[in-house]
Amino acid sequence: MKIQLWREILSPYDLAVKELIIKFEHLMHEYREQGLYSPIEQVTGRVKTVSSILDKAQKKGVAADEIEERITDIAGVRIICQFVEDIQKVVEIIRERTDMEIVSERDYVSHMKESGYRSYHIIVLYEVHTVNGAKKLHAEIQIRTLAMNFWSTIEHSLQYKYKENIPDHISQKLTNVANAIISLDNEMSSVRSEIMDAQISSHIRSGLVSDILTTIQNLYRVTTKREVQKIQDEFYRIYELDDIDQLRRFARELDVIAEGYRVQSVEQGGSEDTCP
Repeated sequence: MKIQLWREILSPYDLAVKELIIKFEHLMHEYREQGLYSPIEQVTGRVKTVSSILDKAQKKGVAADEIEERITDIAGVRIICQFVEDIQKVVEIIRERTDMEIVSERDYVSHMKESGYRSYHIIVLYEVHTVNGAKKLHAEIQIRTLAMNFWSTIEHSLQYKYKENIPDHISQKLTNVANAIISLDNEMSSVRSEIMDAQISSHIRSGLVSDILTTIQNLYRVTTKREVQKIQDEFYRIYELDDIDQLRRFARELDVIAEGYRVQSVEQGGSEDTCP
């Protein structure tokens, strides 16, 4: 195939990866903005290189005109979770979506590969819209924990170095590490609820602080510097207490103050408009 033709073929896949990343990242932010724990910790993606596509096609005996139909991971999105339990939650989220159609699922989390590889793979059909019209294409979504992703990244590098013929002694070490990662994920699951509570509190606190500082900054425009300084000093005092309830109370009181100034400003503007 000509280089230009490859660019035309891969361009919709690049679009698909970008759109899917944005959608899953938006979902992650929605959870956090609503004060909820997000099962999605991180999202990345890539389009296979031409070299990787050709290598896979050759290995599987796929003809050039069958590549898009038979190689289903040209577009790849990776969703990283903190805990093993989060993987199934993400799978359920994908199953419920109407903007992607599941073609197949492979559970390498419950059924680890002989190499030690663990991940959950979903092949979906996803529609993109380009200047040439709509196109449905395959995309692979991999879902794994941070620990699983660490192992997979190392194993992939070794596969590349040894051309998929990793020496036995290194394979054994990878297996040992894979087993250690299973233990690590299990240990993390045992304190999952505590970690979730801590992270939710942290996100709520961060959001409150951001909103409070924005309100204080806006008050500079409608009141005296001395008054704003008093409010800011009170904020720093409460902030040092590290008490979310106190922070919430201060935020509510600050909203009442800001609303009062806003109403006052509107009334003054209205009276000026009625002047002859």
